[in-house]
Amino acid sequence: PFGLLIGKWFRGIDLRDFGSGNIGATNAARVLGKGYGAAVLLLDALKGLLPTWLLADLVAEQSLRAHVGVACGIAAIVGHMFPVWLGFRGGKGVATSLGVIAVIAPWGTLIAVAAFTLTFAAMRIVSASSIAAAVSLAVGQMILLRPSPFSAENWSVGTFSLLAPLLVIVRHRDNIRRLLRGEEPTMTPVSTEPSDVSTPIDAA
Repeated sequence: PFGLLIGKWFRGIDLRDFGSGNIGATNAARVLGKGYGAAVLLLDALKGLLPTWLLADLVAEQSLRAHVGVACGIAAIVGHMFPVWLGFRGGKGVATSLGVIAVIAPWGTLIAVAAFTLTFAAMRIVSASSIAAAVSLAVGQMILLRPSPFSAENWSVGTFSLLAPLLVIVRHRDNIRRLLRGEEPTMTPVSTEPSDVSTPIDAA
């Protein structure tokens, strides 16, 4: 949980007590500052990228590398979302998923990043941008893997391309409710005073 560690090490605060209470990059940027948020984003992405890349590269059988990479990637994402040492209450998996798909689906990564960038430019809402990226990844990957996204060669990547976005969207269910009510705030910093703990802020 890099957001939690950085908050405690550099600012002496627990991110779970401020802003949205989430330990991801968005809440870190709001509460700690953009530099710290960028550091959390990078480290959370590396948490997904490095094991997916390194462990898959150790597999001698070429046909199995993608399957091993997917398994490692899913483990990294689920571990970030539901860490045992935090009572299974972790981040929303956007940055970690980005690191994983950068290895497994580089073209899908470009599609997801483009969707996030365009949505954020239009709305300035991180949660909506993350959801748009997740949906775009799923749709884009199904197109890129056609005509057989679930063939013997592609089934693990095809499954991951649907499962990872689904997990990210489910983790944003509270944000979706606020979006539907028109109550989801845009990207603005918050104070680290205790009075701000209950402020409903989107987090990635």
